[in-house]
Amino acid sequence: DRMLDKGFEEEVRKILGSCAPTGRQTLMFTATWPPSVRELAATFMKKPVRINIGENTTGELRANTRIVQEVEVMDPYDKNDRLIALLKKYQSGKNKEDRILVFCLYKKEATRIEGFIRSKGFNVGGIHGDLSQDQRQRSLDAFKAGKVPLLVATDVAARGLDIPAVEVVINVTFPLTVEDYVHRIGRTGRAGQDGRAITFFTDHEKGLAGALINVLKGANQPVPESLMKFGTTVKKKTHDAYGAFYRDPSEMKAATKVTFDD
Repeated sequence: DRMLDKGFEEEVRKILGSCAPTGRQTLMFTATWPPSVRELAATFMKKPVRINIGENTTGELRANTRIVQEVEVMDPYDKNDRLIALLKKYQSGKNKEDRILVFCLYKKEATRIEGFIRSKGFNVGGIHGDLSQDQRQRSLDAFKAGKVPLLVATDVAARGLDIPAVEVVINVTFPLTVEDYVHRIGRTGRAGQDGRAITFFTDHEKGLAGALINVLKGANQPVPESLMKFGTTVKKKTHDAYGAFYRDPSEMKAATKVTFDD
C-alpha cells in the first residue's frame, strides 16, 4: 500500500504483469486494505485468500482501539509551546517507557523541530530523508534502546517499524492522508499495550476533518467540538501522487477471507 501511496502503481503493475501467470506464488502484505490494494489483488491474483489479523474484519480504515486519540485544534503559532508542554508532561527522561515519537510532515520541519526540542534541553534524535541511512539507523537504535527517549520523524517511520514501549505519539503536523494518520499513531499501543496519540490540527487540514472524525468514531474516541466545526463531509481525494487510492476498484468476489484474532 505504501508503494501505491507514493504513486508507483504503474511500476507495480509492470512488475506483476511481467511475472509468469502460472507456477508462481504471489503474496501482498499491507497494514491497511485500501481500494488500490483490492484492485491490484483482483487483477493479478487468481482466487486469492485474504488473511486479516485483528478485530477489523471489514478491511475498512480503522485505528487501534487501545490507543487514546486526542485531537487539539489550534493556531499553527501555538504548536511549539504546546509541544514542549506535552514533552514535559510525558517525558521524564529516566525510563525507557517514557519514549515519545514526534511526527512532522516535511524534512525541513523535522530538522527544525528536532533542533527546537534540543534547545529546550531534551535528549532527542531524528530520522528523515535528509539524513544518511547510517544516521537514521543510529538514531532508531538509540531510540529503541531507550538511550534517546525522544525521536522526531517524518512519515518514513510511520510504517513497518516495531518499536516497543512508545508511550506517546505526537503529530505536530497532520499527514496528507488519514491513512497515514492511522499508520503514524500505530507506532504506539503495540503488542497488546495501551498507547496515546496527540494530534495538532489546524485550519490548513480542515479538508481532512471528516475522514478523521470517522476514524475517531470508529475507535470509540471522543470527537472535540472544535474539530466538528469543520464538518463531517469526507471529500474524495484526487491528487495524482496518491496513485489509485481514490478510484472505485472492482471487488474481489472470489476471494476467501480468513480472520485471526491478534
